Amino acid sequence: MASNSSSAKHTNNLAQPLLAWFSKHGRHDLPWQQPRNAYRVWISEIMLQQTQVTTVIPYFERFLQTFKDINQLANAPLDAVLHQWTGLGYYARARNLHKAAQHIQNQHGGKFPTDFESVLALPGIGRSTAGAILAQAFGQRHAILDGNVKRVLTRYYAIEGWPGQKAVDQILWDKAELNTPDEHLVDYTQAIMDLGATLCKRSKPDCDNCPLNNHCQAHAKGQETDFPTSKPKKTKPVKQTCMLLIMDKSGQHTLLQQRPPSGIWGGLWSFPECQPDDDVNDWCRHHLQLSVSANQPLAPLRHTFSHYHLDIQPIKVQASASSPIGVMDSEQLIWYNTRQPDERGLPTPVKTLLEQLASESHATK
Repeated sequence: MASNSSSAKHTNNLAQPLLAWFSKHGRHDLPWQQPRNAYRVWISEIMLQQTQVTTVIPYFERFLQTFKDINQLANAPLDAVLHQWTGLGYYARARNLHKAAQHIQNQHGGKFPTDFESVLALPGIGRSTAGAILAQAFGQRHAILDGNVKRVLTRYYAIEGWPGQKAVDQILWDKAELNTPDEHLVDYTQAIMDLGATLCKRSKPDCDNCPLNNHCQAHAKGQETDFPTSKPKKTKPVKQTCMLLIMDKSGQHTLLQQRPPSGIWGGLWSFPECQPDDDVNDWCRHHLQLSVSANQPLAPLRHTFSHYHLDIQPIKVQASASSPIGVMDSEQLIWYNTRQPDERGLPTPVKTLLEQLASESHATK
């Protein structure tokens, strides 16, 4: 069996009771387990970063129907990949998947690499994800440390301090390495993630049914929910923007603009945006060479990112009949048919507003 560590046997307290519990109560029918191969495991691990299994499953199934293997993913336009990701959030994951597939195609002949350093070198893959893929796809011995595993270990050992701190993170990696067995790596890796997801939950952990409750130090102290230590709280700042829902004369098409490849919603298609204190008519004339009229503010909405809130003021804008067609000369601008949506990546609030426009368009048809 492949290993990234010494061949000495590893003693631990977790593996045996955890594996016994997993054989009876673990999740054995997840779609990436049937069949289980490196490509399917890789896609699932990226989707599961900061996203729950129940949310991921339908996205995973649709993604695999569209991109059946690494080469199909590598050869697909980025827009098609982002379209399949719409609504799943954290879109850098999709961009990195696409880049990684092209890297695998060019550097590894389209076959997922089997050595740790090569996997770690792929865009979007860190130490824990690389270990999880190699353990589940190839049975290699690698410790993992995702959010669920951190929660299990901090409670089991009553490790104080926010896991995002370097010193605490190193302690957790040491514990993860100590408890990773030399055999049954596929089951163990899934088991410790399952335990965190189903019993050792963030709130209301089901300690009575936990296979580790006899030796869990947080449970012994009655302090399960005190671990892991929360990240020091910061008030999320609030940013504001105006999204311009610019309609053509037919009322059926609206102008969309592709965002820069990096940053928030990188590579996705969104409405042109201006600042709340901008004059909409002047802004459109200056930035889009477009004459507009009849500005109509719509109900505002808030979209929350991991590090700030974005308050969006949608403004429905009518393009004048004399508007120049030159606005279409840019590859980053398109007239989007709200009644016949095509396959392109859209941020969730943009998709919501487009559906609202489509509904209004059909109502006035």
